[in-house]
Amino acid sequence: MNKTWNLSDRRVVLLLAMVCCFLWGSATPSIKIGYQLFQIENTDTTSIILFAGIRFLLAGGLVILFQSLSRRKFLKPEKEAFPCIFGLSMAQTAVQYLFFYVGLAHTSGVQGTIISGTGGFLAILLAAVLFRSDRLTPMKLAGCAAGFLGILIMNLSGETAGSFFQFSLLGEGFVLFSQLSYAVSNILVKRWSSRFDVVMLSGWQFALGGAIMIVVGLLTGGRISAPTHPAGWLLLLYMGLISAVAYSVWGILLQHNPVSQVSIYTFLTPLFGVMLSAVFLGEWAQALSLRSLAALVLVSGGIYAVNHTRQTG
Repeated sequence: MNKTWNLSDRRVVLLLAMVCCFLWGSATPSIKIGYQLFQIENTDTTSIILFAGIRFLLAGGLVILFQSLSRRKFLKPEKEAFPCIFGLSMAQTAVQYLFFYVGLAHTSGVQGTIISGTGGFLAILLAAVLFRSDRLTPMKLAGCAAGFLGILIMNLSGETAGSFFQFSLLGEGFVLFSQLSYAVSNILVKRWSSRFDVVMLSGWQFALGGAIMIVVGLLTGGRISAPTHPAGWLLLLYMGLISAVAYSVWGILLQHNPVSQVSIYTFLTPLFGVMLSAVFLGEWAQALSLRSLAALVLVSGGIYAVNHTRQTG
C-alpha cells in the first residue's frame, strides 16, 4: 500500500480513516442483524456470548493471517507477551464485548452507537485520574463533558410523565460498562506497546478472547442455529473483517502519521453508526429525532474537541 499511496498525504489519511470509521460504525447494525439471521433471542445471553466469540476468533485469525502474509513470516507472539495477550483478551474482547453484545440486544442500534462513543472520554479520564499517564486540559474536560451530556440527553424520556430518564441496566448500562472496559484496555495497550508489536497483541488477543467466549458460551448452554438466509455466513465473515481490516489499516496510518492527526477522525464513527442503524435497522424516527441529533452532535463534537486538543496542544 505504501508503495503506491502517500500515507502521509492528508487526503489519503482522511479517506482511509473514513473507511475504518465506517467499518466500526457498521458493527452495531451488523450485530443486531446477526441476531435475527442466526435466530438468537435477546434474552439468550449464553448464545449471544457464543456468537460474539465466533466473530472475534475469526477476527483474530484474519489479523494474524493478513499480517503474516504482509510480513512474509508467521505473526508469532514472544513468550514474554503471553501475560499481556491474556490481559488484553479479557479487557478488550471478553469483558468488553460480553457487555456490548448483551447491551445491544436490549437497546436500539442508534442508542448503542451513541453511547459507545463514550469509550474515548472514559479512557482520557481514567488515564489522567487513576493512572496519572495523561494531563487533563480545559478543552479535554469540555469535550468529555459534552460527550456525557449527549448520553444524558439521549436517555431523556418525554413519553410519559413518570419516566423522565430512560435507562436500562441490561441495555444502555451494559453498553456503558463495555466502554469502561474499552478504556482500561486502551491504557493497557499504551503501556505494553513499547514492549511488544501492537498488531501482534491485537490479533492474538482477539483470537484468545474469542476462544474464551466460545468456551464459556458452550459450557453455559449457548447454541447457534444455521442462519435463516445464506447471507448470514457472509455477514459473519464481514463482522470478522470489520476488526481485522479496520485495525490493520488504522495501525498503518498510525505508523506513518502523528497519533493526533489520525485519531481526530474518530468522531466519524458514531455518525456512521447512527446513519447505518437508520438505514439497515429502520430506526429513522429515532435517528432523526431532535434528542438523538443533539446527543450525536455533542458526542461527536466532544470526540473532535478532545483529539483536536492533542493535535494543537
